Amino acid sequence: MAALAALFLPVAAAEEVILKDGRILTGKLGLVTGLVDIPKLVDPEGTGPIPLIVFVDDDLRRTFVSKRQIREIRPGITAEIQERFRLRQPVAEQGATISSVGFPVRVTPFDEFGRRIYTMLTTRGKVDVIQGITEITPQWVRIQGITHVWDMRLATTSLPKDVLYRILVKASGDSTSVDTRKRIARFFVQMGRYEDAVQELQNLLNDPQLPANEKPDIEQSLRSLKQLSARKILEELRLRSKAGQHRTVYTLLEKFPTEGVAGEILQEVREFRENYEKQAQQAKELLSKLEALIQGIDQTAVRQLCLEIFQEIAAQLSPDTLPRLAAFSQLVDDNSVPGEDRVALAISGWLVGADRATRNLSVALSMYRTRALIVEYLNENDTMKKGEILERLRKEEGSLPVYSAGILASMAPPRPLPAEVPGKSGFFEVEINWDAKEPPARYLVQLPPEYHPLRRYPAIVTLHGLQTTAEQQIDWWAGPFDENGYRHGQAGRHGYIVIAPQWTQERQVAYQYSAREHGLILAVLRDALSRFSIDTDRVFLSGHFAGGDAAWDIGLAHPSLWAGVIVIAGRSDKYCTFYWENAAQLPFYVVLGELDGTLMADNARDLDRCLNRGFNTTVVEYQGRGRDSFSDEILRIFEWMSYQQRDPAPRDFTARTMRLFDNFFWYVELQEMPPAVVEPPLSWPPANPTPLIVRGRIPSENTVMLQVGAAKATVGLNPEIIDFDKRSTILVNTRRLDTRDLAPDVETLLNDVARRWDRQHPFWVTIETSTGRVIRPRR
Repeated sequence: MAALAALFLPVAAAEEVILKDGRILTGKLGLVTGLVDIPKLVDPEGTGPIPLIVFVDDDLRRTFVSKRQIREIRPGITAEIQERFRLRQPVAEQGATISSVGFPVRVTPFDEFGRRIYTMLTTRGKVDVIQGITEITPQWVRIQGITHVWDMRLATTSLPKDVLYRILVKASGDSTSVDTRKRIARFFVQMGRYEDAVQELQNLLNDPQLPANEKPDIEQSLRSLKQLSARKILEELRLRSKAGQHRTVYTLLEKFPTEGVAGEILQEVREFRENYEKQAQQAKELLSKLEALIQGIDQTAVRQLCLEIFQEIAAQLSPDTLPRLAAFSQLVDDNSVPGEDRVALAISGWLVGADRATRNLSVALSMYRTRALIVEYLNENDTMKKGEILERLRKEEGSLPVYSAGILASMAPPRPLPAEVPGKSGFFEVEINWDAKEPPARYLVQLPPEYHPLRRYPAIVTLHGLQTTAEQQIDWWAGPFDENGYRHGQAGRHGYIVIAPQWTQERQVAYQYSAREHGLILAVLRDALSRFSIDTDRVFLSGHFAGGDAAWDIGLAHPSLWAGVIVIAGRSDKYCTFYWENAAQLPFYVVLGELDGTLMADNARDLDRCLNRGFNTTVVEYQGRGRDSFSDEILRIFEWMSYQQRDPAPRDFTARTMRLFDNFFWYVELQEMPPAVVEPPLSWPPANPTPLIVRGRIPSENTVMLQVGAAKATVGLNPEIIDFDKRSTILVNTRRLDTRDLAPDVETLLNDVARRWDRQHPFWVTIETSTGRVIRPRR
């Protein structure tokens, strides 16, 4: 960009820290031994404790990670000078100082002078602080107190577009100046807002004040910007495609701007569009050939049943489900293979996945009947009727555990969707009876655009605070509704389902670490898994404020359920202090403000432990911010989530527990825990806390070793843990279990799904055993 780049001077850029999970952090690099230490730059000659915590400061926030999570550190390279706009404000340099920021009661929009009123709650009531923007960069905005001494930072993207533009014009002085408009255009380029930069330069090009000798440079800049804008649009379409929004993506590909766009980009667009068209053509041809093969079946009843299944396939075939027909596609034109065999490959592939497809039509049709019986079984509560359904299931060839597991993983959620809230696309309010002694629980669900029940979606279970609502949690992740009943937030953009339980009781003043709270939130998760198509390996638990306290505790108490935990302005307390080692298998992302009282100091002990031990824990501290929802961190959170995935059967895990309801970890569940280690929330603090330790190992093929402190345990097994066709060794506290009659069973499999609702990793076999531990009464 000749006109813009000509004014850029090379400077030393910040370091790049490449993490093992793939993220890249950019900023000034430093080391600390703990989160409450005074940050210092890297000093290889330093003495004292070896610092194992790395922080990256980008002037907006400090991001802390474990040194052991770093794959590479790249030195700074030359980069362009970032545009900075400064505003003169009567900044307070002495007097009342903001050292702790309470919960915001009201925050007015910035006016044209870059000022606003921030009203917060303090121990002395409400306090109004007048703030003014003093500096704006493409990444962050510096806001200082006018009535109080206060220096805080906000992401520039947090400012509404019209507000930002007015303030930039005000800061530049002369809005009609050619140089000013170039600066604003450069600023938008550095923000990545290429369309805004194009608009600014286009207006400048049409301005009669623009000297004729500058027009060629501006025109060249516009051409370059069009390439950047087109590339950004293409990247957005790839993101939306990955999120399963294929109709939207194809429509936008057909309308992709071509004027002034480089041939290389247009070629990528053509290939992208042609890939969709090839998939559509392949689907059309496969359906046509499958229908013809079905019409060639002699037996009328078999043919009619196959046509019924064909209608389902034709109605639900999409880019996400087309791979199910891969086995059929390979042999569809092979006339040496009987037609019925090819039909069987299509039907069975559709029902259980291409990798389990069979050429036996009788078995394939049995799978279809099996699926209907599975749905019936999972929706039935009467024990006698469930037994009758099970009898019918056992008569089906397609009900073998290997097939039933494939059906469960491939089918739509077995329980029906509730009615969508009128006028609100993809939004549901659900009420469930989860405990006979408790009132019904209510939760909200927002589905992403183009939701398809045969595609698995990552999900976020998000917990509100005591002064916020489940509706606000949905809005934070998915954005508010527009006037047409659609949301345009990040959850929909990235293809996530958002689930928000109403978990608090009336007049509740704090998170209580109770069985009721755990039970309600986990019951909501299980119910959502039964109704919505959720990828159980990518379920994230999140919470704001007291909901963050809950997320921290529930995440550590049940680490085998989550792909990661996001805590925003939450606190690690009580059981978390003893459960912190459970985070070894559970990624954490903690966001807080520098001025949020003692929150960082209170959390530092447990976070320091995780960071110093090399856990996958990320801590983000916003400079000058207090109690906040931190919406400016949401893009980095989604980037982090894109790299995280639960391990359903880790080869080695250690967990700690102190409550009766914190009793299941991956493939082991505890019964009859020692009274000496059980610490009910109402008896906190404990006199002599001693967590019970559970360890599971799979040291070699078909060997499972468990160490548990409870008197009894239930071990769950599936093919991800052992091979049922081979002899296995299972040790519980060195006690060898009898595995000679270990046989997968469809009843065990279905009952496990009805209990845990993990259709991707159900247990095929469960073994209940005593552990050899003698449990003595508590003194």
